[in-house]
Amino acid sequence: MSSSFQASILVASPSHPNSVAWSEENLVAVASGHIVTILNPAKRFGSRGLITIPPGKPFSVGFIERKDLLSDCMLHIALSRDSSPQEKQYRENRPCVRSISWSPIGFASNSGCLLAVCTTEGHVRLYRMPFLEFSTEWVEVMDISNMLYCYLKTTNFQAANFRVSEGADPSQACFDEGDDDDLPISIMRKELKRRRLNALPVMEVKACSQKQKNTFTAPRLRSRFSKKVFGDGCQSLITAEEYASRNAMLSSLIVAWSPCLPQTSGCGISSANGLTSSCSVLAVGGKSGVLSLWRIHKPESYSIKNSPDSNKTVLVGLLDAHDTWITTISWSLFISDASDPLLLLATGCSNGSVKIWQACCRRLVESSEPSGSPFALLKEVKAADFAIATMVSLTVSGQSPNKMLLAIGKGSGSIEVWTCDILLRRFEKAGTYDAHNHAVTGLSWAFDGRCLYSCSQDDSTRCWILYENSLCEVPIPSNTPGVEGSADVPDAFCSCLGLAVSPGNLVLAVVRAFSTALLNPMYEARALKAAVEFLWIGGQQLEISSTVCPDFDVKIFPDFPEKELISWENNILWSLNQHEPLDKPLVVWDVVAALLAFKQSIPKYVEHIVLKWLKSSVGVSANLSEAIKCLSEISSRKLQLLNIISKLVVLKKVETDKLDGKSQLLEVIGGAEDERLDWTQLHSNSEMELRDRLVGYSFTVFLDVASASHGKDTKPGYWVSIGTAQMEQWVAIHRKDIKNHLKLLADEVRTVKKSQRPSFCEYVEKEECSFCSASVPFDSPDSAICQGVKCDTGNDLTHKLSRCAVSMRICPIALVWHCMCCQRWASILAPSPIFRMPGYPLDFKSNTDDEHPKPWCPFCGIPLKKLLPEFLLSPSFV
Repeated sequence: MSSSFQASILVASPSHPNSVAWSEENLVAVASGHIVTILNPAKRFGSRGLITIPPGKPFSVGFIERKDLLSDCMLHIALSRDSSPQEKQYRENRPCVRSISWSPIGFASNSGCLLAVCTTEGHVRLYRMPFLEFSTEWVEVMDISNMLYCYLKTTNFQAANFRVSEGADPSQACFDEGDDDDLPISIMRKELKRRRLNALPVMEVKACSQKQKNTFTAPRLRSRFSKKVFGDGCQSLITAEEYASRNAMLSSLIVAWSPCLPQTSGCGISSANGLTSSCSVLAVGGKSGVLSLWRIHKPESYSIKNSPDSNKTVLVGLLDAHDTWITTISWSLFISDASDPLLLLATGCSNGSVKIWQACCRRLVESSEPSGSPFALLKEVKAADFAIATMVSLTVSGQSPNKMLLAIGKGSGSIEVWTCDILLRRFEKAGTYDAHNHAVTGLSWAFDGRCLYSCSQDDSTRCWILYENSLCEVPIPSNTPGVEGSADVPDAFCSCLGLAVSPGNLVLAVVRAFSTALLNPMYEARALKAAVEFLWIGGQQLEISSTVCPDFDVKIFPDFPEKELISWENNILWSLNQHEPLDKPLVVWDVVAALLAFKQSIPKYVEHIVLKWLKSSVGVSANLSEAIKCLSEISSRKLQLLNIISKLVVLKKVETDKLDGKSQLLEVIGGAEDERLDWTQLHSNSEMELRDRLVGYSFTVFLDVASASHGKDTKPGYWVSIGTAQMEQWVAIHRKDIKNHLKLLADEVRTVKKSQRPSFCEYVEKEECSFCSASVPFDSPDSAICQGVKCDTGNDLTHKLSRCAVSMRICPIALVWHCMCCQRWASILAPSPIFRMPGYPLDFKSNTDDEHPKPWCPFCGIPLKKLLPEFLLSPSFV
């Protein structure tokens, strides 16, 4: 039985499957009742963010005849919009959250993630972190449902002419919590007679007096009220079926963000590998069986100041996916050298049918109107038992790049797995398995498709691996490295309602509801509703049988089974290698947390893993002299990872205890005599190598602008070189340590400045203190101390100032970006090419292009954020 290493209590219990989502910036969102709770897994008792769901208003979709109010397709709509006292009392509770989904990182105005929320009223809205408002309540940035309504209204609801789904709410077959649209039978019977008398159009019942109800006929109502409420374009009567179809089109059930769409240089700015990511597709499925597809772009620029949220949003398609309610959606991205990048989509519905679609990313990026769906059907998986498809999980295998893996969770508790060769379009069924006793509420592939996690309403969480085209269950690791479990959370759960995997795949979050029968009715039952448990899965077994022998002495680590230690080592190294792609910042909280947890109990094991990773990254034996010599050949991404590991893992005890010298290295590293590494020197040289690249690139951009060879100074939004004067001073101080290429660039910059007018470019020789206007000498690229002014006591009053990590200039008093790892500040953002350098370039001109700056730390590679007070939620990247 797996054990959690920490847990967080929720104020309300979730009522729908897939109630938890883990963002790429390491925030966990939980749909718990009428609110969404956002947690930082690194701070169990830290601040939280909240999204309180407001009650929505029904959209105006048309008029119907009085006799149609009690037709089969209209009865539940008419009942849910009545205003009797009984129903008012029933509707005191706010609408619940039905579905949540995080966007990829970089879609919020502060470079964070957006959260899409779908409610039981069918409304979909997007929210961002309140980094400007100093509030726990997240800020709404977009109303997708209102945008869909506006589009349908302009087309006179022609796109809503789809089949109306019949039957009861399919979620009620699996869950006891009802929707706000479903009223008690007693209320329905009591109000049936009164409803027959109130025979006005549905949308106008609340607005009219009793006299109007008795005297106005339908034609007169149509002319008087339709212009007021609907406008001149919706004056005709519609049938009950048309009204129900329009209402179903606007009743959303499920939301899901796609991965960032890669686009070739023909569609935008190209990166080093010919691809760049600037937009994502938000899929919204509803009761009509139609999927609305929204292409949402990243902001043109990022800011932590008071700037409006500006995400360009385009409706690119309306996909008639199913004949009944869409209940689950999953995305995946397929990139191959043999074809254009493909976006894969899996949709499931209430009759158990699952369809797999594909679309060309280029077509999605270039599409400007929803004239036709860009998706083509690849496969339809029909359910023999018609059990509702509660969950689907789609991924592309990391071991076989052309292989797609599809897992389907059913309301009956079974799991169905399919494999597909994407290039050949050949599907094979791996089997159907009776995984759980009740509905599957969570399903997620991990470790590049090598294992599958599932949870159910029967309070079980299981792990499966695909072995020889069949699914085999393996145990979830039960040993917790370094820390104890959460003793303050009682083990009195009755159901699991969702799971999510951390960005590094080393931690699993599971939402579980408490059983009131197992809790103390006086104390616990009143406060405990549900909890999020975090499980270590870094020691997950990914093979049925393994003959791999450990390359360390198992006797040194008696507290852990040998197989789990081998799995931990392989999975940590795998997680570090997953950060090689350059389209995302570094978010390695779970890796750092796991290494620190092991360091508390078996530090020699941590030393073994770190040295093994260093050897594979550098390509030579792990000793100080050879590692330092090869730093110029290492990519910027690996240097940033090296800085994080050396600072937060290896040297963590050194910084805490404020020790110095080589003696503490024995305590920190704990290695043999021939393997003692001066990590302090290695860390310093790694940062020096990254600063060399940043300064060299800045000098090259300055020279390009000076020669007007590319005209970059006339193009807004592109990165420009700022702080060259300070960089020249830094080069002069470290002239003995920097490379000859950088010296030549500095000399060339100095020559150009002498030949040009002083006003040609930003050029500040002397800096002044932001507090006292005293002069500030340049001594360090990270901080400075002004020369001060005389105070009343006769002493000099000085101020310590921070310098920008990118430009080396004094940071202004106004809001600036902050790195939570190296604690540096930045008033401007770093250029994109320095993050993509495979090594120290022979010519910086080959790396200069017109890309926007990246909100990432140039020394750590993690996202830069606004520094918020402790009482507000902020993400932890390391």
